[in-house]
Amino acid sequence: MRHHNEEEGEHWLSVSDMMSGLMVIFLFIAITYMMQVSEDRNQLVEIAITYEKTKTAIYEQLQVEFKDDLQKWNAEIDKQTLAFRFQEPDILFNVGDADIKDKFKVILDDFFPRYIKVLKQYQPDIEEIRIEGHTSSEWSKNSAADDKTYFKNMALSQDRTRATLEYCLMLPQIDSERGWIKQILTANGLSSSKPILVNGIEDTVHSRRVEFKVKTNSETQILKILQRV
Repeated sequence: MRHHNEEEGEHWLSVSDMMSGLMVIFLFIAITYMMQVSEDRNQLVEIAITYEKTKTAIYEQLQVEFKDDLQKWNAEIDKQTLAFRFQEPDILFNVGDADIKDKFKVILDDFFPRYIKVLKQYQPDIEEIRIEGHTSSEWSKNSAADDKTYFKNMALSQDRTRATLEYCLMLPQIDSERGWIKQILTANGLSSSKPILVNGIEDTVHSRRVEFKVKTNSETQILKILQRV
């Protein structure tokens, strides 16, 4: 009987040792995971702070560079989205047409090389420069906003941004930067999906616009961290 009790005690002792070992392993895994989560959280905070600093710096430099031009071009710079917005449709394109007007070409001749010169300072942080074309929800003065109109405007806005991209890329002033610019410059026709609203009502004039928008690589960095968690 005593021998049997000793064997039984040894059995429970070995189980207890095994459970203790498992608990140590689980505890180690938990601590490692918590450390990784803490590290990831700190990295996310650091990226967010860097993004805000970079965005603010780009905005402020663009404001300084173009402070004397914004009014005469009827343009503005959105601090939140870093969109450089040209909002004088009569200067940009004729109604329903994708050919760049001469007045807009003169503006682009002056604007784009200086714009690139500012952004070049932040080259490692920039993932994309988007040329966005926007239309009003109209197709002509007598047309209603419907699906057919939307798709016509989609094609029109895409043609306009492609024409703008081609014109900018062929400017001789940016020859030395063309390789880098070709990697990140994109043309995006958005039709009437993002109209300018005033008191909830579409401003059909200012909705017809072209925007140059900077996208930093912070979103990509954040996505990589979130996929790791």
